Amino acid sequence: MRKIRPGMKEYQLEAIFQHHSYYHGGCRHQAYTNICGSGCNAAVLHYGHAGAPNARTVGDGDICLFDMGAEYYCYTSDITCSFPANGKFTEDQKVIYNAVLNASRAVMAAVRPGVSWVEMHRVAYRAMLEKLKEANIVQGDIDEMMKVSLGAVFQPHGLGHLLGLDVHDVGGYLEGNPNRPQEAGLRSLRTARILEENMVLTIEPGCYFIDHLLDQALANPEQARFLVPEAIARFRGFGGVRIEDDIVVTANGMEDLTGGSIPRTVEAIEQHMAEGQREEEMFIPQLHAQEKLGH
Repeated sequence: MRKIRPGMKEYQLEAIFQHHSYYHGGCRHQAYTNICGSGCNAAVLHYGHAGAPNARTVGDGDICLFDMGAEYYCYTSDITCSFPANGKFTEDQKVIYNAVLNASRAVMAAVRPGVSWVEMHRVAYRAMLEKLKEANIVQGDIDEMMKVSLGAVFQPHGLGHLLGLDVHDVGGYLEGNPNRPQEAGLRSLRTARILEENMVLTIEPGCYFIDHLLDQALANPEQARFLVPEAIARFRGFGGVRIEDDIVVTANGMEDLTGGSIPRTVEAIEQHMAEGQREEEMFIPQLHAQEKLGH
């Protein structure tokens, strides 16, 4: 966030993270192929692989979605930050970011031993749809939206996954535990288990504007009646927002393993990025002075 400038390549920002996690953390390996999507690429859920190698030039005004994690002593991390390339959220970017943040915080407040991960996914959908309704992107009754899986139009992936020696750790569908749900969105869940103390999972709600999913929804009368066409048209090409934290389930709730070290609110992100820009403004005159002395 502090180093990004419009005009950089996505892979340059990936390289900054790789350098930092190795140089400062001793993490020689990454937990997975980093996802560094800017602009429309932020709507590609597993962007960054060899077929789309984080190669786009970051544009001024882009929303960026960076899903990156380091591996330490074989244990993995998986954290996603979304932020504006130029350091200032537009009003539309604020709406989508806050909808996702609302979903994340609703799940964190509800997580505890004994709750269903499937139900946590539904909590995220409801919290996100409430904010989209406030912004007049969707309209109508939230309960009715839930019945037709409208949340899956905007978040087609699962809420999160078990985390450990693999970034998508084993144990999601063990014998004797709930089977995979078949509803849209829910069938993408990597586990349907009842949460237990000491489970480690990611919480990663997202909101994306993916053309073929929007087209399908607009062609489906059951879902189309909840969409505000003018707003949907405005957000085409927006990309997407995801906020991902790593948590451990405790006896009475959960602990956020990111420890609050990542700025998560719009205000905190903008302040953090502004500090990085000020540091650069102070550094450049010093560099020029050193160059003159060298000459």
